[in-house]
Amino acid sequence: MVWHGGTKFPRWRGRVSNEPLGNPPLPDHLKLHHIGFVVFSIQESADSFALSLRARWDRNIIFDPIQKVHVTFFQGHNPTDPLIELVEPGGPESPVSSFLNRGGGLHHLCYEVKDLDSHLGFCRSLGTKIIRPPVPAVAFGGRRIAWGVTRKKLVVEFLEC
Repeated sequence: MVWHGGTKFPRWRGRVSNEPLGNPPLPDHLKLHHIGFVVFSIQESADSFALSLRARWDRNIIFDPIQKVHVTFFQGHNPTDPLIELVEPGGPESPVSSFLNRGGGLHHLCYEVKDLDSHLGFCRSLGTKIIRPPVPAVAFGGRRIAWGVTRKKLVVEFLEC
């Protein structure tokens, strides 16, 4: 407490200036890689996804024991479009099981980043909570991925180039 003119005030611990905080430097490479949907069964959902999106599906389903999920990818009609990923829980302990129990559907956006560790620092500076630290991903040939949730509750996956 601070005394001023006979009145006791709490000590100010906040910013003194009204100048805006400097924005953190933007990442030098950020590309939307894929959009992820959680489904009960890839086999039962894939054909209708491919048809409705006019997408190509190679029928390759990958199990990732670290993420505890099965995944598959679709390439859109336009080759420059981001991929579409279907994610199926690999068991009841899968991180997406509770999301699926609430109905599933659109789950996350995945961005490809050049330097994963530095990008996660950038995201933290914006208030993103990192919910899964970097781990290698089977679906991406061992490249590392990490997961975060933004202040607006958007689930994002980051894939190292």
